[in-house]
Amino acid sequence: MNPGNAGIPGSSWETVNLPHTANLEPLVIKSQWVGLSWYRKTFTAKKEWRNKQVMLHFEGAMQTATVYLNGKELLTHTGGYLPFTINISSSLLFDGNNELLVKLDNQDNPAVPPGKPLKELDFCYYSGIYRNVWLEIKNDLFITDPVMEAIPAGGGLHVWYTDISEKNATVQVATHIRNAGNKTSEYELQWQLLDKQGRIVANASSKGLKLAPGTASQTTARLNVKAPQLWHPETPNLYTLKVQVKKGTVLQEEKKIRIGIRQFELRDGKFHVNGKPVLFRGTNRHQEYPYIGNALSDNAQYRDAVKIKEAGFNIVRLSHYPQADAFMDACDELGLLTIAAIPGWQFIGNDTFMAHAYKDAQELMRRDRNHASVAIWELSLNETAMPDTFMERMVAIAKEESPASPVITGGWIDRYYDIFFPARQHGKFPDYWKKYTGKMPLFTAEYGDWEYYAQDAGLNQAGYSGLKGNERSSRQLRGDGEKRLQQQALNYQEAHNDNLQQPHLGDANWLMFDYNRGYSPDIESSGIMDLFRLPKFSYYFYKSQTGTGIQPMVSIATWWNELSNPSAIKIYSNCEEVALYLNGKLLEKKKADRDRISGNLKYPPFIFSLDTFIPGELKAIGYIGNKEVTVDKVTTAGKPAAIQLRWDRSGRDLKADGADKVFVYATIVDSKGHPCYASNATVTYSVTGNGQLIGNPAVQAEAGIATVLLQSSTKPGNINITATGKGLTSQTITIRSQP
Repeated sequence: MNPGNAGIPGSSWETVNLPHTANLEPLVIKSQWVGLSWYRKTFTAKKEWRNKQVMLHFEGAMQTATVYLNGKELLTHTGGYLPFTINISSSLLFDGNNELLVKLDNQDNPAVPPGKPLKELDFCYYSGIYRNVWLEIKNDLFITDPVMEAIPAGGGLHVWYTDISEKNATVQVATHIRNAGNKTSEYELQWQLLDKQGRIVANASSKGLKLAPGTASQTTARLNVKAPQLWHPETPNLYTLKVQVKKGTVLQEEKKIRIGIRQFELRDGKFHVNGKPVLFRGTNRHQEYPYIGNALSDNAQYRDAVKIKEAGFNIVRLSHYPQADAFMDACDELGLLTIAAIPGWQFIGNDTFMAHAYKDAQELMRRDRNHASVAIWELSLNETAMPDTFMERMVAIAKEESPASPVITGGWIDRYYDIFFPARQHGKFPDYWKKYTGKMPLFTAEYGDWEYYAQDAGLNQAGYSGLKGNERSSRQLRGDGEKRLQQQALNYQEAHNDNLQQPHLGDANWLMFDYNRGYSPDIESSGIMDLFRLPKFSYYFYKSQTGTGIQPMVSIATWWNELSNPSAIKIYSNCEEVALYLNGKLLEKKKADRDRISGNLKYPPFIFSLDTFIPGELKAIGYIGNKEVTVDKVTTAGKPAAIQLRWDRSGRDLKADGADKVFVYATIVDSKGHPCYASNATVTYSVTGNGQLIGNPAVQAEAGIATVLLQSSTKPGNINITATGKGLTSQTITIRSQP
């Protein structure tokens, strides 16, 4: 990789692994890097590639990409969030090295969505080939790529479902085949559906198919499944669909994808999954990491999905752009519904911009149409005054791309789309509910942030009269202290409780993870987890709103030090009763407290009161059926004495691919191992073995935790991480990266 601002660069190259960002950013971005960057790959074409179709596939590159092979320009692609594929067969050299060059330009471009100048944009789009790239070697007779083919509802594999019940289901598979050879091909298609044990539960075949040279054809199969294991957010059953293309007995291509048999529909003002209503408990996600921006590995994408699911959400709005294939795969696997969005935020450009937006909608649907998790297509520019003709065209695209199986669309304007997506800051919600109930389904796409930041929540104004603006806001860093983090959690509780009082499809808070913005030189900190994926008190509020059938939980929302408020000790739990102990003495065992801002919650918080602060151990025990099921403890910390290290696995080992990254956390503890939340000590990290640190190795703790980002090498093996600090006992842990 070579960042540069002129023509084809010279000899100054850095060896990198993909996904990759062209520029490492600071933790808090004052001005995101923009400019030109170049990527180069030299390779030898294998002899077995002769007379094959060699496809180069990019999952995403920010944001205008020009691709050259052996000095010849092959393609210029605009748009940084969706894939593109190039057939490089005719440009390959077989008698020497091949040089692939990719020039990227991430500078402001009003013709390319999101289009808004970075300095006015509420997120950063970063840089580089920040998603995967790979080669596919195909025979002349092959299954096509749906985005490359650019056919409405065509190209590649297109799967939909009919006649779904607990007894039967029909899986329909349209398969698009191209003959790139110079002779007519006679071939056979075979389809198999396999359950998670690898057993064939349905199959079909089509023989005697013929395809003239240079042409393509689509064939549809019907697979009848008895007693299907349906996909649902609570039971995300997946099947493997295997499609084979054969000429005689010779296999030409085999493709496998994971699918989930399910049916989504809007009925009686509710969203139904497989005929049963589901109330959305949602959040919004920006996809960035500190330092590397959007260049997350596949495993990092999975770890984010795990955190969203574990927080108790069943749907995530992918704001405000298409997100990575790996994240979509994780949502399918984990049972996390998604709202798939085109790029856009508070901007609409000229005809060229709108043409790009239409293409984004088409390519988004072609890329993601087979994902079980996609519940709603947000073919709408967020918070943008879109012309009626624009919205009409977007809804028409949705119908064109799925004519046999109607899809559900959503938008933030109350016309044309199936679902209206207001945010709480866009108006007074009682008026919205009255206006739209029985007329148009409403989903609260954002809440809990701006209405408190701008002080127009319309809820407990009198109760907030004694708070300063920054104290009442939901934008709170973990280092802003216990009181302000408690206020953030209260804001989310109040707004969510209010949302639940009227008929609607559900809501999505703003938002899951903190993030950097183009227009403001600070971190937008309304996330319920910070940029390092560490939870705030609000995370545990949401986790408590899940049923005990998932996991009983109890969490004490205080650090219990001299700054804590003993008269209002809040505990989040989904249990029937909670008992609170102080230094081994039972204070009270009680049921949850219902009041004006918790009356609609499924699991209201428990509030305990003491006359004065007494240092020591708070212990909360959760009970169901008078049986102890879960415990949480918080202890007043002594002086900082040591460091405790851990790393964030979240369901995936560190992969030795040179691109996977994990967070390593150094918690400052006292001599008895209790976290020192007030500590801002500086921790210095060092690494030996098969990995390296990203960013500054000297990190100041925030709320008692100092975090670093660790990157694997391409060699599997042990990575030893040591954390030291002045006056603190150091610790070393070993992480083993896997092949």
